[in-house]
Amino acid sequence: MTVAEQLSKVVDKTGRLIDLCVALQEENDLLKQENDSQKKNYLSSDNRVKDLEEKLRVVTLARSLEGMPANELGTSEKSLDIKQKITEFVREIDKCIVLLKK
Repeated sequence: MTVAEQLSKVVDKTGRLIDLCVALQEENDLLKQENDSQKKNYLSSDNRVKDLEEKLRVVTLARSLEGMPANELGTSEKSLDIKQKITEFVREIDKCIVLLKK
């Protein structure tokens, strides 16, 4: 095999490697875009779950306030229980405010 033939083979193989490199770079770019999209979807879903959990906590608390029969608790006990629920609401609101400030 002559030097010219060897050089020609090297040039051909180099060209194929360059083409492969370009194709792999394009695939990598597409995968990065897809990954970014999936991250955004995950964060959106995670935020939605947190919002729903917070709404569930509020609804559960509200229902517990509605469900207190007046005849089962004395006035002072009922008043104390309501104050505790209100304190719990305030703590939850404070947590929400801290999260909103971030």
